[in-house]
Amino acid sequence: MERPTVLLGMSGGVDSSVAAALLVRQGYDVHGVTLQVWEHEDETVAASKKWEERGCCKVGIARYVAQTLKIPHEVVDTRDTFRAGVIDDFLAGYLDGTTPNPCVRCNERVKLRGLLELAEARGINLVATGHYVRIDKSDDLPTLQRATDPKKDQSYFLYRLRQPWLSRLLFPVGEMQKSDVWKEAETLGLPVDELKESQEICFVSHGDYRTFIEKEAPDAKKAGAFVDETGQYLGDHEGIAFYTPGQRRGLGIATGRRLYVQQVQPATNTVVLGTEESLRRGQCDIADLNLFDPSLLAGSTEVEVKVRYATPATRATVQPLAEGTLRILFHEPQRALSPGQSAVFYRNDRVLGGGIIQPF
Repeated sequence: MERPTVLLGMSGGVDSSVAAALLVRQGYDVHGVTLQVWEHEDETVAASKKWEERGCCKVGIARYVAQTLKIPHEVVDTRDTFRAGVIDDFLAGYLDGTTPNPCVRCNERVKLRGLLELAEARGINLVATGHYVRIDKSDDLPTLQRATDPKKDQSYFLYRLRQPWLSRLLFPVGEMQKSDVWKEAETLGLPVDELKESQEICFVSHGDYRTFIEKEAPDAKKAGAFVDETGQYLGDHEGIAFYTPGQRRGLGIATGRRLYVQQVQPATNTVVLGTEESLRRGQCDIADLNLFDPSLLAGSTEVEVKVRYATPATRATVQPLAEGTLRILFHEPQRALSPGQSAVFYRNDRVLGGGIIQPF
């Protein structure tokens, strides 16, 4: 019997490396692909660096794992697609006073879409990655589900997958606890003491997105006014691209009270500051929807919603507005909602869909 073939995205991280081992063990004919989304690695420089410091796509580790498992591996240059679909979107968002999430866009526009298109071109039906998420294929229409390990669940970053894609996708580590993934990594001979978890945006060094914006878009430095909620002038800011709701540090003004960025107003090039309490909002609107459950457009629906990856889901009621727009009424006001970020809906473990938070 012919083995099913799967195209596996291999970032060089521990999760996709373990996914490769699991798929081989399960009898798949695995073809490894590393999508080069940012910088090309200088092999002479990389040889002197720890593996986790070799850029966002650790080609050396992916190649090593493929050789260990005796599977084919290749690098595909997707830098142009990444620049257009992720970096340009990231810069445009900040310049327009919003806070985009590049990981959401990358999975939608580059990684999963790119792997599926590559698989299609090669006559391969299945695509896999090392993401922590599950797909339930027990019904006629597959559903996207949270991962078994709630601390590692990445469904927030994958809610923009298209419904027709789900039947073709495999997420081998989605059913595992992270501790078990590390054990699998040790059996592969990976240097687990060096394989750190990436907490940064892959194209932003040391988490300093402001420096990245200033370098890539010098026009972002456009001074304007800090104002309070009544419109009173408080001082000058460096440019709206460098401020995001909830931010307290780096404001550079002293008023005798603790102030936070409450809102960014691109039309007037102003940044509104307020107290901690002023950061809480009871509702927001979302657009640019990607819904797995179209009933959300039919009437008021009670859901759980995540408005950022690192915070727990909270109860809310979702109401359809004009076509392509939903209003979220939170049962408890939420702190520092950020236009440009994603709001993702859940019912138990099932992902219902989501969209992009709109300016207030």
